[in-house]
Amino acid sequence: MSTRTARRTRLFAATTVALAALSLTACESGDGSDTGAAAPSSSAPAGGSSEQPPAGGKESGNATEANGSKGTNGSAGASGAKDSSGADSSGSGSSGSSGSAGKSTGGTDDDSDLPGKCSATDVKITATKVSRPLNHLLLTATNTGSKTCMLPPYPAARFGEAQSVPPVAQATKPQSLTGVEPGKSGYAGVLLSSGDGSGENGYEAKTLTIPFEDGSIATVTLPAGGVYVDTALTVTYWQTDMDAALAH
Repeated sequence: MSTRTARRTRLFAATTVALAALSLTACESGDGSDTGAAAPSSSAPAGGSSEQPPAGGKESGNATEANGSKGTNGSAGASGAKDSSGADSSGSGSSGSSGSAGKSTGGTDDDSDLPGKCSATDVKITATKVSRPLNHLLLTATNTGSKTCMLPPYPAARFGEAQSVPPVAQATKPQSLTGVEPGKSGYAGVLLSSGDGSGENGYEAKTLTIPFEDGSIATVTLPAGGVYVDTALTVTYWQTDMDAALAH
């Protein structure tokens, strides 16, 4: 056998071996294909599983949608409740404001119905000398106006050119200020001088003026000849009763 023939023989043998190997590999691959075919079979259950995941996904989706809807509805509900609450609150606030305004207005009306302070323009004061008690003068303040008014606590009487007003007898202080209705009167007593002569710096007063809290001043006509006053000069608080005014 020649060298060339030997080479061909070896080449043929090698080729045969290679083909055999390829056949074996092909068989194995066929087995693998069968396995692969089985894989799709196993993937079919997986497909079944796939159906479940989608179902799960759907449930998840539904849950999401439900949650989304719930969230949306919840938000809307909350928003609605808030709006409703806001509306109610707003309404209540408005009602409260209206109520407060009404109350405030009512208060103003009530305040406007309260008696104001008396003035010399609507109150006339007269002075009358009485026999009992001795050395006393009775002041009568009559409301000549159309509304009830409140007199000052006591008459800050100024006799003649006196630089000061007489003190007030604290024992005669009433529980409240004296108010006078139209046509009605209030009363105050004046101790002009001491009955035992213990008073000092006495003088004859020809004029009497009594100021009011609004700045107006009433000029009071004294009995003919005037009155004698000394350091015992004292006045009482305005009273609703004449006897109470002359009791001190």
